[in-house]
Amino acid sequence: MNTDPKTCCRAVKSRDARFDGRFFTGVSSTGIFCRPVCPANTPKEENCTFFENAAAALQAGYRPCLRCRPEAAPGGPAWNGVSTTVNRALKLINEGALDEGSVEDLAERLGMGERHLRRLFLEHVGVSPKAVAQTRRVLFAKKLVNETTLPLTEIAHASGFKSVRRFNSTFQNLYGRPPRELRRMNEEEPIASDAPLHLKLALRPPYDGKQVFDFLKNRSVKGIEQVDGFTYRRTLRLDEQAGVVEIVLDPKEQTLALSLHLPDMSHLKNVVERTRLVFDIDADSAAINAHLGHDPMLADSVRKRPGLRVPGCWDPFEIGVRGVLGQQVSVAAARTFANRLVEQFGTPLTSSPFDTLTHLFPSADSLADADLAAIGLTKKRAETLRGLARAFANGEIRLDGAMDAQEAEERLTALPGIGPWTARYICMRGLSEPDAFPSGDMGLLNAVKNAGEQITIRELDKRAERWRPWRAYAALHLWSMLPSKIKQR
Repeated sequence: MNTDPKTCCRAVKSRDARFDGRFFTGVSSTGIFCRPVCPANTPKEENCTFFENAAAALQAGYRPCLRCRPEAAPGGPAWNGVSTTVNRALKLINEGALDEGSVEDLAERLGMGERHLRRLFLEHVGVSPKAVAQTRRVLFAKKLVNETTLPLTEIAHASGFKSVRRFNSTFQNLYGRPPRELRRMNEEEPIASDAPLHLKLALRPPYDGKQVFDFLKNRSVKGIEQVDGFTYRRTLRLDEQAGVVEIVLDPKEQTLALSLHLPDMSHLKNVVERTRLVFDIDADSAAINAHLGHDPMLADSVRKRPGLRVPGCWDPFEIGVRGVLGQQVSVAAARTFANRLVEQFGTPLTSSPFDTLTHLFPSADSLADADLAAIGLTKKRAETLRGLARAFANGEIRLDGAMDAQEAEERLTALPGIGPWTARYICMRGLSEPDAFPSGDMGLLNAVKNAGEQITIRELDKRAERWRPWRAYAALHLWSMLPSKIKQR
């Protein structure tokens, strides 16, 4: 969002939730920065300075507001970066790249020098990579302090702080008090080691929860997933250990309530970030709708489904496997193959908080040389799946923030049996790439024809150019336009 002072002031005065997370207000008279929806008295315009992200406000010397809690704001577009390289770097920082490694290590993963990376961050984000990492670290820690009864030592480590002393010092500097004083209740009571951890994540409205949960339900795999109404459960592979997550949507509060059963808190930040992507909770629907709604082909769907989202995935390898299983078959058929795959090659759980969750999805190593004839795949499809597994197992393909969608597509399509449709579907859900468009998908073509337009695949690809940079959302709109008896991908 352009932080024009007049525009931002109007948003602050209206406390319009649609601007939440799109900018932050630094108030010179108090020295704090707030969200646009802060319930405090509206500050005078002459005392306000506006920032595109929380890191810039912190860098300018402002403290986070204790009432509106900037750490609870939906992620803003500024965090996505305006440069491909910066965007990739931000994804890696979200995944904890600077919790364990250095800026030099991050730059090396991105194929550039440390000095150049710092320069890009100052140009496009306004602060250094370390400042971004520190901001996300402390705001995540603040969320855990407020919303959980985790011991403060565990919060420090789960948030990426290398020492409790650094954790306490950072809180004292930013909030003017140690983390213990910020506890709202049960300050001294640690949670039981086997108890789930509960958190809430704010959604950026409008949010079409039914569309998202129906999408996940239609593709849920027996043994690793269960979807019941607005409740979603699944197993997670965490460094060869098992985790289980339960996520419940509260449409009224516009939040996702997370119950996390994790082997240890070192995985917490990654699981929370992945949840944000799976449920696509940070998408700026207002901007997406304003752009796609100009096309007559999509206008009616945009009007009917203003909160439509593109669900992500828990693991890029898993979505790659699902993409291969879904080649030239229906969603139901792909789901049947996935059920068989988990039953035959998944890792059984020794214990689970839910009877319906019994396995972990197969790892790349386990499928690299597996005999897949048992699940009914053709010889050619089985070899494609094994080739994909080998590429992930040996590190040839690593779908993380260091690999952009174009490079991912090139590497994926270099594998036998994987074409543009499969690669772009994997990018759409595995990388949460908002501009990925699964060209050649017959469902997309049928949706256009059902809307009364006779068009070829090539003509549809050309038409899709006008939908950039939101072609993934356009694809979801087209799939949602298909008759209910025909399930979209």
